[in-house]
Amino acid sequence: MATHPAAEIFVDTGLVRQLLLDQHPALADAALQPVANGWDNYIYRLGTDYAVRLPRRRSAAALTANEQTWLPGLTADLPVGTSAPLFAGQPSDAFPWPWSVTRWFTGTEVSLQPRDRNVALAAPLARFLNAFHQPAPAGFPRNPVRGVPLRDRDDAVRSRLDSGMVPHAARIRELWETSLGLPLWPGPPVWLHGDLHPANLVGTSGGGLEAVIDFGDLTAGDPATDLAAAWLVFDRNGRSALRAALGNQYDADPYIWGRAQGWAVCMASSLLANSDDHPGMYLMGSETLMEILTDAGGGM
Repeated sequence: MATHPAAEIFVDTGLVRQLLLDQHPALADAALQPVANGWDNYIYRLGTDYAVRLPRRRSAAALTANEQTWLPGLTADLPVGTSAPLFAGQPSDAFPWPWSVTRWFTGTEVSLQPRDRNVALAAPLARFLNAFHQPAPAGFPRNPVRGVPLRDRDDAVRSRLDSGMVPHAARIRELWETSLGLPLWPGPPVWLHGDLHPANLVGTSGGGLEAVIDFGDLTAGDPATDLAAAWLVFDRNGRSALRAALGNQYDADPYIWGRAQGWAVCMASSLLANSDDHPGMYLMGSETLMEILTDAGGGM
């Protein structure tokens, strides 16, 4: 049984307040409210405009450091809001890892709305992807589970398919094996969000896209990794709209959508095998798997 990983450090409102007083005193008087205790981070709402994100585990602390180093510059000109750090918290005697203050978005979590409504997100998400998927410098943060050749994820995916927790495992295995045989991304590594699923998208009340959040898996590599959002976020109509809105940015690679479906298999199988205690994430994995089967063979 896969369960929510235990926190390696305890955080409460008093500690967050003390950290703000010590490092960002101009923010310290605002109201603080715990809102999430996620896989990697504690999240507190700070006043009306900010959120405080603090790692729960040492492995997540490295992801926070990557966000602080890279995101402010990468996101400055994007056509959508992001959770890039506005204020960087440093390790101290009170808390041993970096932490951040980011913008608070008042919209709705896309994972809470029906998929058929997400077609309205296709165009703004395509604008985000076209702007963000730019060649990365040699020193980009490496990530062993995102942006890499699909073959690097083969053992993990096969283990999940053998676990009994992934429905239609035999058919999904066929699709996975097909994706493994496709040519690699022929271009330079491009910047990747790395975890572009509905819970990391914030929608507007009018159906648009307010923000893309949680860049903890930030890396560079094959853009097919992020294009898995075609199955993670959308139904068939939404996938068609996303592909049309992307224009010709990926036309030089005729295999990119086949690899993107492979990445969707990788991510959906992970959600199904590792979300026993998180029904929302399990449902996301289940819905994504059904969308993959709907497009069996890679057609969109």
